[in-house]
Amino acid sequence: MPNNSQSFHHIHDFLVFLSVSEGLSHNTISAYKTDLQLYQTWLSDNKLHRFDLVERSHIENLMYDLQESGRMAKSNARLLSTLKRFYQWAVVNSLFASDPTALLKSPKVPQSIPTVITEQQVESLLEAPDTTTVLGIRDRAILELMYASGLRVSEVVDLPFEQLNLSAGLVQVTGKGSKERIVPIGEVAIEWLERYIKESRPVLVKQRWIPSLFISRIGRTMTRQTLWHRVKNLAYDAGIRSKLSPHTLRHAFATHLINHGADLRTVQLLLGHSDLSTTQIYTHVAKERLHKLHQQHHPRG
Repeated sequence: MPNNSQSFHHIHDFLVFLSVSEGLSHNTISAYKTDLQLYQTWLSDNKLHRFDLVERSHIENLMYDLQESGRMAKSNARLLSTLKRFYQWAVVNSLFASDPTALLKSPKVPQSIPTVITEQQVESLLEAPDTTTVLGIRDRAILELMYASGLRVSEVVDLPFEQLNLSAGLVQVTGKGSKERIVPIGEVAIEWLERYIKESRPVLVKQRWIPSLFISRIGRTMTRQTLWHRVKNLAYDAGIRSKLSPHTLRHAFATHLINHGADLRTVQLLLGHSDLSTTQIYTHVAKERLHKLHQQHHPRG
């Protein structure tokens, strides 16, 4: 069984194979190396220190994490292609008994401009939870927080209770690459979070100590899948039939800020983007929406 140091050797040997036997260019091999280093870092962060212990579900979780982090779909597709080729080579060379990528399909590359729901649709979504119930209050608090802050789904479910400062109207977020940022939240979100903490969370926690802010129906930390399914179901209840993604409220947060005059640098900081070019997509979304409004309402549109 290979240990972690042997895993490094596997990557090195694979890259040598690509160079010597396949004759790939330096730039192509560099791209393979970058992908495999990202993969190994993710495995290490998730307490998986041996390639031979990786299962299909782990690869699926990796791809979900990358998609949720906002990484480009083309980059994710390339990564999966790299992993497929790496595992095929490893199995052929009897390094691993099985290939966890064998049955995985490459992710579809979406349109470059994300679909953004309107402000009216957001209002309908925020009103969708039944706030006469414990779970409804929780769901309303989650939606209000996501729209007020632009947090990723993973950042919401991983948010520790202690990193929420309602008196200051701030939330401390640990985002992609373990980078921390401080995000302000508005009065409405604060009101629903206070109500959740006072009325719902104690019922869900049931006197146990759970560090996460948001608690599932069975009294545990919510998973990304649970939260995302709740958002999709609530959106359907609100009559929203647009194709949604885990980033729907994050997209809406950014686009609506820009529509109301926020500058790109501020939105970049709030979203936690390391590269301004990632944030610039929202200016295109806003311009496209303004163009449609002009066509619909201008007498000579």
